[in-house]
Amino acid sequence: MRIFKLPDLGEGLVEAEIVEWHVQAGDQVTEDQLLVSVETAKAIVDIPSPQGDTVKQCYGQPGDLVHVGDPLVEFESAAAEDSGTVVGEMEVGKEVIQDDTITVSPQASSGVRATPAVRALANRLQVDMSVVTPSGSNNSITSADVERVAKIFAEVGPLEPLRGARRTMARNMEKAHAEVVDVTVSDDADIDSWCSDGDITVRLIRAIAVACRGEPALNAWYDSHSVGRRLLSKLDLGVAVDSGNGLFVPVVRDAGNKSAQELRNELNELKELVDKRSVPLERLRGLTFTLSNFGTFAGRYANPIIIPPSVAILGAGKVRADVVASADGPVTHHILPLSLSFDHRAVTGAEASRFLDLLIKDLQLDQ
Repeated sequence: MRIFKLPDLGEGLVEAEIVEWHVQAGDQVTEDQLLVSVETAKAIVDIPSPQGDTVKQCYGQPGDLVHVGDPLVEFESAAAEDSGTVVGEMEVGKEVIQDDTITVSPQASSGVRATPAVRALANRLQVDMSVVTPSGSNNSITSADVERVAKIFAEVGPLEPLRGARRTMARNMEKAHAEVVDVTVSDDADIDSWCSDGDITVRLIRAIAVACRGEPALNAWYDSHSVGRRLLSKLDLGVAVDSGNGLFVPVVRDAGNKSAQELRNELNELKELVDKRSVPLERLRGLTFTLSNFGTFAGRYANPIIIPPSVAILGAGKVRADVVASADGPVTHHILPLSLSFDHRAVTGAEASRFLDLLIKDLQLDQ
């Protein structure tokens, strides 16, 4: 092939950010030699050369976004199975591809009224007219409107494009908001009998497994196109992990059949992989239920966001000391606040309530 394009990276990933080039124009490379490292929403991926050849041109610079099918490398020679020529060019340092007839511009706005002069001004000042409030006649945008917005942008600073995990998180949240019919139910678990020397995250995982066995409706996938659900016997638990690069949700496979020590070891391993941005893709896909232990930072109750096609997520808040009644009078116990969000298209309120009841009863056992 002459043009090597960004290959399909799997798991629905359609774009990646160039992190580092390992070759440059004029280099002689061998088959499977590392060409470039790219960052997806899930991990940093090293892309090898599909053939031995001489590099004629590298497309894009570190920080550029490229989409699946966009050109990455042009080789000197062309084999019979050439992947096709590129129409136009991908300019170095740009995020748009131009051909001979169409220019994709971030300032293009089809639903606004403005004269050509005002549009030219917006283009020059890098103002997206879709965010400008019109003040002219017939609801049109004036030069003063554009200049007002440009001044605001100059004062607040440049736009910071979301990359990698943060970009995908934003898109996933938009998808969840548009698609999922989410409801949240909250309650407390009295964990005073073991809190002082227990691993809360591990105990939560084991309680989730117990509750899933007792109420399997929440360990499921929902298919919005077919309007159906798949009840899943194995618990592949996604655990939300915070990092400086954004939120990651690596998966603990078959979490219901692992010992407490096995779970702790795997959680430590996943945290280390997230910190190094080296989580394998297969450990970031296929979750059936999600746990967000946000209480390690702060917060009591929340409205956790469900990750489709799964139908439920448990949020655990910060443990607090609270006064409870006992046979000997008021006493102070450690209380764990819980928030269970579920997709009401696939889960009934009764099923969610039974799940939460089973979860709390298991957490309150002195284990």
